[in-house]
Amino acid sequence: MALVNDPDVKLLIMIVLAALLAGALWYFWDDIGPQLERPVVTEPAPVVDEPPVRKGPIHPLDPLSSSVSRSDKLVPLPPLDESDSYFSLALVDIFGSGLRNLLVNEGLIDKFVATVDNLPRSYVAEKARPVGRLASNFQIDIADDDEAITISANNYDRYDTLVSLVTNADLGLVSETYRRFYPLFQESYVRLGYPNAYFNDRVVEVIDHLLETPQPSGPIYLVRPNVLYEFADPDLEALSSGQKLMLRMGTEHATKVKRVLGNLRELITQPEP
Repeated sequence: MALVNDPDVKLLIMIVLAALLAGALWYFWDDIGPQLERPVVTEPAPVVDEPPVRKGPIHPLDPLSSSVSRSDKLVPLPPLDESDSYFSLALVDIFGSGLRNLLVNEGLIDKFVATVDNLPRSYVAEKARPVGRLASNFQIDIADDDEAITISANNYDRYDTLVSLVTNADLGLVSETYRRFYPLFQESYVRLGYPNAYFNDRVVEVIDHLLETPQPSGPIYLVRPNVLYEFADPDLEALSSGQKLMLRMGTEHATKVKRVLGNLRELITQPEP
């Protein structure tokens, strides 16, 4: 996956269980003498240890109730396709007005769900991202002596606003809002093509995936085989889009985001207090 001047996202399981049943049924016919049908001999099918089929979520999420909401009254959720302004307002209440200009105007929940689902994959399409372009361009450094290309330390400044919004947010309110809107997230996830899966399971899986992002100890070298930059280290180039995002924001920012993700994971995998 090439490093590009792309927008990146702020937010950062389903395990598919299957078993193969095999068996054999053999019929033998007597080719000598009268054409008499011999008894059918059935060989027993090999015993296959099948994992139990999960009928519910791995990480069930309790719905938000009025008793724990910080609002005096929970207003009924709008239909998914009419939820943009409602969800946008909720996010601004959490992260501050600085987020308003970064959010897309249409399909916000659908794009949030699609982006989360795609972070462990190699590519997140720009049209699926809930956050618009960053204010500045991707920055590199080129050494004068050997023309080695590295990610510039100045590039990490591009993520200051997003990381500040994330690290300064009230995670209790984030968890509450997530539970509040979860029926719409789940509806969107089903519409995305997962009728038998649960979005919260996928969120937990994605968080775990991002927490496993390696942290290079030195400069991150790049190559430019074509128009776009790529990581020179093939192991880094093979990382997912979400993990590459963590690398692009720099070790300091990534450490802060990982801490927030770990805390958020605890909140969305525990029963509602």
